Amino acid sequence: MRAILLALAVIAAAAPELGWAQSKSGTKAPANETRYFTALDGLMDGNADVILKETRQGKTVTAATLDVCYPVAKNSDRKDRFVVNLTVNGQTLTGATQSNGAKEPVTVKLTRKPTGDNFEFRGQIVIGKTVTEVASTDNADVSEKEFQESQSNDDGITAQPKDFTDVSPEAVSVRLKLDAVPDFLKSLKGEHVEVSLSSLIVSCDALRAGEQTISMTVDPERAGALIAKARATTGVVTAGWTAGTVEMDRTIRFAAADWRDGDKINRDKLANAISDVLAKTYAAKPTSAAWNPVTGKLKLTLKRPSQLMPSLDLTDVIELTGLVSPDKPGGADALILWISSPTTTTVDESSAAKLILSDESSGDEESDARDDSGTIEELAKAFKAKRWDADNSVWK
Repeated sequence: MRAILLALAVIAAAAPELGWAQSKSGTKAPANETRYFTALDGLMDGNADVILKETRQGKTVTAATLDVCYPVAKNSDRKDRFVVNLTVNGQTLTGATQSNGAKEPVTVKLTRKPTGDNFEFRGQIVIGKTVTEVASTDNADVSEKEFQESQSNDDGITAQPKDFTDVSPEAVSVRLKLDAVPDFLKSLKGEHVEVSLSSLIVSCDALRAGEQTISMTVDPERAGALIAKARATTGVVTAGWTAGTVEMDRTIRFAAADWRDGDKINRDKLANAISDVLAKTYAAKPTSAAWNPVTGKLKLTLKRPSQLMPSLDLTDVIELTGLVSPDKPGGADALILWISSPTTTTVDESSAAKLILSDESSGDEESDARDDSGTIEELAKAFKAKRWDADNSVWK
């Protein structure tokens, strides 16, 4: 009995230490956390787009990946990119890979140093024979959630718009896999389609996503067919309408019946009617009205005697652009008409020696706000049309 009591006493005396040992061995290691740096100041003269991803356990970096997108040459719009998994050795990050496009060898050696709440990176990045010194201070990191929110990229494409109030009837965009872009663009050669030059630039976002958006302008009457053709093309992710020329505050909507010739819009009749209204609004004489066969836009020109200095017999040349389309894809009952703000240029068109004029106030052309105030309202009256109420999102 005494032996049993003695054993119990020994166990009781050891219990606190056993409990401490269990508590110590049961302590959970810090959870893994992913943090991002979305810039390294000054890298490649500030032209590099950088994402450094770190996996941390507490304050210790356990893994890192560096993603750098950069111009292939100084002042070039063409980009190349490399992604390298870095070996972590204390505060040193090293790795080697090759660039995705030019297949140049890449080596990275960086030293990472905490500086308060921010971090400093120093070292070298070598791409081919080009050595870039890294000396970047005051770099702040962001969480996984913050990073993902900053990466959301809406290309604005609406595949099936209910109408043309949020997207423009002539503006078409197609998002494709990168390797499908050249063949798609070649297929547009000889077509009545205007391709945005800026959309040919492969951005860093496109390189990372593996997809590029090509923006085009096309006659609204052919836009639906172009989109259908694009959707049937290999490598196309999505195609549809996007924002473009049409501004709702300069757009009217009216019945289509009087302005159709069979299943086609009677453009000559429309151009004459629009010109008549503008002639009265601007107290000017219509001199030309031409429809662009590629974009479907109407260019209108009017002239009137300039009142700037009547004795000089100068002429105001007023130019506007218009666009007519069904009010929705496949629509037949109603049309919308958008008219741009006018630009007025004053010239000397006399038959004798001419006065050469330059307008230094705002370039060669300027918006004639004085004359424009009633244009859309007068067009609405002439066409018995409705205007867009932006506050309530309705035609009225």
